[in-house]
Amino acid sequence: MRDPAAAADLTSPVGRWRTIDDATGQPRAVVRIFARDGRLYGIAERSLAQHPARTRCDECTDDRRGKPIIGMELMRDMAQDGEQWDGGTILDPESGRIYRCRMTLRDHGMRLAVRGYLGLSLLGRTQVWERID
Repeated sequence: MRDPAAAADLTSPVGRWRTIDDATGQPRAVVRIFARDGRLYGIAERSLAQHPARTRCDECTDDRRGKPIIGMELMRDMAQDGEQWDGGTILDPESGRIYRCRMTLRDHGMRLAVRGYLGLSLLGRTQVWERID
């Protein structure tokens, strides 16, 4: 297995991440985070679930409604603010809900704490993703 730290800039979330379900602790998907116009965005590259519950975002209420989840932009418009990234949104394709988002690197850039919340950051949940590359 390739060492993800070998080529990655560990001071940035840009790269590929294995998402981990905060409720079950199981890997769910691979998300690629990339920079565009000074902001960060995230696309679902593939599902790691043996039998995904959904393949399209039928519950979405914006431009992503009815579109395939794989290839979908799940995270939008994240800006760096000191040692974290925030100001953007993240979509839960299972529910179609869009949450405000904050991300912070952990473990020398090998993990990413992704917090989705409504209103105040205290009212939300955090997933910790693992860097792939």
